[in-house]
Amino acid sequence: MKRPSAQFVRFLINGVLATAVHYLALRLGIEVLKLGSAGLANLLAAPLGIATSFLGNRYFVFQRQGGDLLQQALRFIGLYAAIALLHGSLLYVWSDLLKFNYHIGFLIAVAMQVVLGYLAGKHLVFKAAPVHSPSRDLHGV
Repeated sequence: MKRPSAQFVRFLINGVLATAVHYLALRLGIEVLKLGSAGLANLLAAPLGIATSFLGNRYFVFQRQGGDLLQQALRFIGLYAAIALLHGSLLYVWSDLLKFNYHIGFLIAVAMQVVLGYLAGKHLVFKAAPVHSPSRDLHGV
């Protein structure tokens, strides 16, 4: 069996860290700040997890700090908004329409999220800048 790439392992580590930040902020909102609503606490906590994920992906996973920060951030937000819609849609079909166990549906959706997040992060959000050959630039080829 082929070993996962170091980059993919870093992606998983970053995901665990971002999830921990999100969860700790959620608990802070519920248990310390006594917000009274898990939904509100999650709404406030999610941006912290997303920001942690973005920064970790940019600097640790894909190491693309030379790219345009705003463009990367906008692509990242768009990617995760699309993934959230897919995640919710999959769970809706799996659990609400087909009446399958939501725990299994959630795990399937998370697996899809990990694969799409990694591939789209690597090839769309944090893609390496094209390498230009000096000889090609001089000759117009």
